[in-house]
Amino acid sequence: MRGSTLAALILVLGTAIARAAVTAQVVETYPAGASVSLARNEALYVRIAYSTDRPVSVWARPYLRGKEVAARSNASIPHDGSGEALGWFEPVEPGDIDEIRILAGDGSKAGTAVVASHPVHVSTTDVSAPCAERPAWIDALSRQEDVVRRADYERRMREPVSAGDSMFLSGFMLTTLALLFAGFAWPAWGLLRWRGGWRYAAALPIAVMAFVVLRIVVDTTRDPTAHN
Repeated sequence: MRGSTLAALILVLGTAIARAAVTAQVVETYPAGASVSLARNEALYVRIAYSTDRPVSVWARPYLRGKEVAARSNASIPHDGSGEALGWFEPVEPGDIDEIRILAGDGSKAGTAVVASHPVHVSTTDVSAPCAERPAWIDALSRQEDVVRRADYERRMREPVSAGDSMFLSGFMLTTLALLFAGFAWPAWGLLRWRGGWRYAAALPIAVMAFVVLRIVVDTTRDPTAHN
């Protein structure tokens, strides 16, 4: 029993020490101030100073009375060493926020921890956001993240594809094409052979699949990496 208790204590202490190796603090926010009002679809940006001994992603998340508030948030790049990171969140519904928590880790529940807390009163409304010029640090940090993402994408594109991956991809594509053909052919057969309400029922999946394919074509035309 003592051995089990000691092992559990060592595990807890080891986890605490590992998490303590990541520190962060809120430098400033935009909109700025201890009391902030956000309009509809307006994001709150957070300038975060961090220090870490291992690569971690960093997020800023809103809370109210200790409970997380539903909000869209940034997709963080890995950060290592020390520097500044950009975090932002956009509340889904109007309401209040009394705390911004800075999270760091790998994105999993077990591998992500709260490393800083910033008290603030944020009220979100349903009015339209006014046009305003953002501070320079938002665009500067955004450009830094874009450079890292572009370099990572180019690195992955240069990596050779293994024979196993190539076979898997070929099999996956052939299976997908076969299912796509069957998905159109089977309802089309029903559309030609059936009558009345069954004919309309057969036309429904064709319409849905045509919409999905059209959306994919439009998305990949705008951004070739949209459906990777």
